[in-house]
Amino acid sequence: MAETRILTGNQAAALAAKLCRVQVVAAYPITPQSKIPEVLSEYVEKGELKAEFVRVESEHSAMGVCISASIVGARVFTATAANGLAYMHEQLHWAAGARLPIVMPVANRGLGAPWTILNDMQDTIAQRDTGWIQLYCANNQEVLDQVILGYKIAEQLLIPVMVCFDGFRLSHTMMPVDVPDQAAIDAFLPPYQTRTPLDPERPVNINPVVMTDPLKDADDRMCPSYMGFRRRLQETMEAALPIIGACGDQFEAAFGRAYGDVLDRYRADDAEFLFITMGSLTSEAAEAADELRDRGTRAGVIGPRVFRPFPAAALAAACASVQAAAIVEKAISYGYEGALATELKAALFSHNGRRPTLYNYIVGLGGKDVKPADLLVCAEETLQAAGRRERQDRPRWLNAEI
Repeated sequence: MAETRILTGNQAAALAAKLCRVQVVAAYPITPQSKIPEVLSEYVEKGELKAEFVRVESEHSAMGVCISASIVGARVFTATAANGLAYMHEQLHWAAGARLPIVMPVANRGLGAPWTILNDMQDTIAQRDTGWIQLYCANNQEVLDQVILGYKIAEQLLIPVMVCFDGFRLSHTMMPVDVPDQAAIDAFLPPYQTRTPLDPERPVNINPVVMTDPLKDADDRMCPSYMGFRRRLQETMEAALPIIGACGDQFEAAFGRAYGDVLDRYRADDAEFLFITMGSLTSEAAEAADELRDRGTRAGVIGPRVFRPFPAAALAAACASVQAAAIVEKAISYGYEGALATELKAALFSHNGRRPTLYNYIVGLGGKDVKPADLLVCAEETLQAAGRRERQDRPRWLNAEI
């Protein structure tokens, strides 16, 4: 039977890994995710999780352990944040290029320098082009669920998955979380079966140097060139959203919580104005949307659960009938604007003839508090600009006084 527990986001992530019966845990601490490997070490020590718990000397090594163990067929797990994720950067490309179904929660934290231990999304947004699927969580229930879903998705597509959630705002905040029983998880997520089993009688060379043009292997089969490998990864990403949605539908059928829609929607069906944001900010945006409704403005919220692959068509359709939208982000692509704003604009250009007024707001960097009242300011400015048919030439930094 499922039960409700009061869990932090970190505890939810660790419990999800246990429920998924991970076989190798690569552990290296970094605030604010350090509690994840601590909880998993307790599970292993008590015999509640049969897994190899590997203490490594760096985040780079943690991903190296995951890569090696996944290649030989283990279900693997690690977690990180901020500069630790940045230190993994090279290995992230290796994991995706090798098509390994690794799942890694990231407790989002601002990158140094200067140092901060507090939340923004600069760390994972900066890694969006490494070939990993990126899922974003609005609350601790989604942290648990998305880790479980992450393995279902990764092992079907053979693409690694980041499960991203706000440091401290979710990682250290306690919330009620419905926890499925182990038998239900086992039925939903059977043991991982590698598609490239290692056999001493048939040795293989894994991730060799490949050349510009395709070459034949020892069995006279034509093998892809380097560009061919990159194209195959991109093609799988392009076809991934329906599969992610189907896995979400299967999750709903098994556990009653819906993830078939890659967008989290709140009062968006008849909206004339939208907040578009990710992570825990969707909760503040929902409060602000309610206030705007009370004032007579039909407001709603769209929160992409999936950022890679980018849900361009779904977002364009969601914006098709609105007059204006405030895109509120906890990250900046230096020299331009928030990445979500850039990609939404491209989606509207490609998928939708009608384009609403879009204003981009950079908020909450380094843990700066964002209140519903702040989001009301964003809404008022954006709606006024829409009335004047004004376009924004650069992102607006909210509450970024010296």
